[in-house]
Amino acid sequence: MKKERLHFIDTIRGMVLLSMILYHASWNLVYMYHVSWPWFHSKGAYYWQQSICWTFIFISGFCFPLAKHHIKSGSLVFGSGILVTIVTLLFMPQNRVVFGVLSCIGSCILLLTIGEKWLKKIKPELGSVIAFLIFLVTKHVNAGYLGFGSIKILKFPKAWYSNYFTAFWGFPFPRFFSTDYFSVFPWIFLFATGFYVSLLVQKRGYFKYHFWKKKIEIFAFAGRHSLIIYLLHQPIIFALQEVFF
Repeated sequence: MKKERLHFIDTIRGMVLLSMILYHASWNLVYMYHVSWPWFHSKGAYYWQQSICWTFIFISGFCFPLAKHHIKSGSLVFGSGILVTIVTLLFMPQNRVVFGVLSCIGSCILLLTIGEKWLKKIKPELGSVIAFLIFLVTKHVNAGYLGFGSIKILKFPKAWYSNYFTAFWGFPFPRFFSTDYFSVFPWIFLFATGFYVSLLVQKRGYFKYHFWKKKIEIFAFAGRHSLIIYLLHQPIIFALQEVFF
């Protein structure tokens, strides 16, 4: 199959990028400028935040089989995550980002690069279901257990939650703090879900449909340049908020 740019995916990514910018601007107002906004502490705001990260990570996994140079792109994204950590530690350590979403996506790309040939031995219909179910059951690994919501199936030993290495994988120690924390587990399973869904779409020939080429240019442009926009959006937001607040 000739791999062409999926403008529809770029458009969705651009829309979610705008949602993320608005969310981060709101977060700054509430937690850094102490603007009173009770709704931002509600379930609605939590679901807003979750919709952003779920979509970004799923789309990243979806695009994995369609892309080339995985080691290069994974290293670039992971390195960008390290850059974010360094900058926040230097200039705003009280709001530092350690193992943020870029570090997570970069790690997922590199890890799936290693395991891709074995993962492809699983039929995408089955793989997508298994990966998503594992994601759901491991969603609370950071909190110390496997389960669904408040239903705890298995508690992990506290000894697993001991240092930065364990925090990277999903087992943060008690004093660990990050304003943007996305560990490898459980998020790699959502990434893998996107990977298998992409293989399924390709297997069934759905990429031939014209809607994949549909786009809203302003969002598609943002989606094509999502990494640089991600890296620049917070400094720009800070600068604007310093002027007005």
